[in-house]
Amino acid sequence: MSPREPAPVTPGTATDARAGQPHRATAWPEARAAAVRAGVSARAGRAPLGAPLGRALGQVLAEPLLALTDLPPFDTSAMDGWAVSGPGPWTVREDGAVLAGQASAEVSAAGEAVRIATGARVPTGTTAVVRTEHSRTEHTPTEQAGTGAAATLLHALREVVPGQDIRPRGQECRSGDELLPAGTTVTPAVLGLAAAAGYDELPVPSRPRVEILVLGDELLTAGLPHEGLIRDALGPMLGPWLTALGADVLATRRIGDDAEELYAAVTGSTADLVVTTGGTAAGPVDHVHGVLDKAGATLLVDGVKVRPGHPMLLARLDAEPAPDRPVRHLVGLPGNPLAAVSGLLTLAEPLLTALATPGTEGGTTPPPPRAAVQDEVHGHPYDTRLVPVVRRGGRAVPLRYNGPAMLRGIAAADGLAVVPPGGARSGQELDILDLPWPTEAGAVPAQGACFT
Repeated sequence: MSPREPAPVTPGTATDARAGQPHRATAWPEARAAAVRAGVSARAGRAPLGAPLGRALGQVLAEPLLALTDLPPFDTSAMDGWAVSGPGPWTVREDGAVLAGQASAEVSAAGEAVRIATGARVPTGTTAVVRTEHSRTEHTPTEQAGTGAAATLLHALREVVPGQDIRPRGQECRSGDELLPAGTTVTPAVLGLAAAAGYDELPVPSRPRVEILVLGDELLTAGLPHEGLIRDALGPMLGPWLTALGADVLATRRIGDDAEELYAAVTGSTADLVVTTGGTAAGPVDHVHGVLDKAGATLLVDGVKVRPGHPMLLARLDAEPAPDRPVRHLVGLPGNPLAAVSGLLTLAEPLLTALATPGTEGGTTPPPPRAAVQDEVHGHPYDTRLVPVVRRGGRAVPLRYNGPAMLRGIAAADGLAVVPPGGARSGQELDILDLPWPTEAGAVPAQGACFT
């Protein structure tokens, strides 16, 4: 086992819902840390992807961004004006101006000046650049075989300091310098810097591939619920949610309560992460544990002390990870909709973030934002609670409809508040798990707040 991989679960002394089995439930913060370590171990076998600049926005750098050239790559003029050599006044050369993108002419001798544009390569022998607004020219007659030709002289209106208004080669960086560390988010400014430094594409992590297996004979894909059948709420929700987390969702498959069909789907998947819904408890058609045992998988998290969603699990699918392919994992979500969201944010999101983000080797991710909760929030005596909230006036307002099977609360929420065991008092600051899409903070939905 790699030293960065999470250890398998360690049985305790209590028993869980599966009669006679050791209770393996993991504390909520420890479960998230285990998911991060799982993502780090899986990332070790994945090569970065070279993404064209136009497609890298919003991703993160998988490797440090090193300068491929000096910046600027040659001495350039910082202003429109005159490239001058030696002390003035200077005789203006009449053979044209030095423009950006053109090879520059040499200043052949001291006392000469040539017109130059911003960004143009400074001619060899240039002492300084005199800005147009800091200079004046005059025409003086010359004695050239009595032709009466006139010369143009350039006078500086201010003191000229050697090197002024010249950006010397390598002023910003030298070839090979680290411009940005791995893990930096690719913003428009990063794209501009990368282009200036000579990049056509950027090293970004390849998008984690995810396959979703929605389990259950009782699920309908269309129409109204009837005769014991209910609509599948998770199939339409999980794919877009995981895509918003940066995953490449290969497929969403619906599988009945059939252990052999589930085994074939899990072992035959080529995804980096398989996400299942339902089947993680101890009911007569809950087959996920049995399938994982048969497949030789290693349980890393088997139950989490969180409400809703405590029957969730995390497993490493490959009994012996092959050196030529990345480690694959499975996250088993509970079947109730809000419980599944809890599992998604507890296990799948941190795993995917670590898998796609360098810099999480320590098993942690940046702490979530915090907000003071409005009014008292009841908690579970021993477990963490995840409660949908909206932000209003800088405070987190818990919403109604936060039962395990309910989605009405999370559909109106800005995020989920992490309520510690025992609950939270009015004004207490709590971690808020943000949702991976824009939300409109400030208004409390019509469903109202839940002050219990």
